[in-house]
Amino acid sequence: MFRSSLLIELVNALIAEGVFPKEALEYFCEARERWSNREGEYKAYVDAVVQTFEKHIRGVHYGELADIGRQVVARKRLYVYRYTRDLIINLKSEDYYLVAISHSPKTVLDDFCFQYGFDKVYGRLYEIGPQDRFTGVITNEHLISNKANIVKRVLNNNLDLTSEGSLAVGDTENDIPLLEMVNFPICFNPNQVLYDYAKRMKWEVVVERKDVIYHI
Repeated sequence: MFRSSLLIELVNALIAEGVFPKEALEYFCEARERWSNREGEYKAYVDAVVQTFEKHIRGVHYGELADIGRQVVARKRLYVYRYTRDLIINLKSEDYYLVAISHSPKTVLDDFCFQYGFDKVYGRLYEIGPQDRFTGVITNEHLISNKANIVKRVLNNNLDLTSEGSLAVGDTENDIPLLEMVNFPICFNPNQVLYDYAKRMKWEVVVERKDVIYHI
């Protein structure tokens, strides 16, 4: 939904505010440059940002992260794709139960997702130790790494929900198990691996470019 990455925006803000050291940029600037020049993959860039976050979050006070996260969301809350934004509006009008799943920190995801009407948000949870400071340990990696299992969990915990008419949106091959379990899978701005898989499965592919939305 977001036309970038909440984690990337968050890490850049943490560096700009001096919470992370300026040299933290060195961990992902090369990967960012390679992706910008279309010489490297976006995944490599994001992975480098994730590693930077996990390296430097240890010892940071929860309040600092939460405050900067709210600032990022306030600045970027409208930086979304029209297709997914409008899809959410339509689904809410039809009384769908909306679940957001991301590898970004849940602290930031909650602020961003609830304003768009999501009923449940799953993101990475980082352990908080003494004096409300992060230890750097991810406490729910076993859960967040499998989006299909998260949806099964949601259905098991909410017996008034049904998978009939279910819909999911994904953009990489990591989303394939999730897309396989719903009635209407949508591959939105997919990478090459997911696009090839979608063609074989005859799944809907949607691409948003500038002010045009293409249905393939």
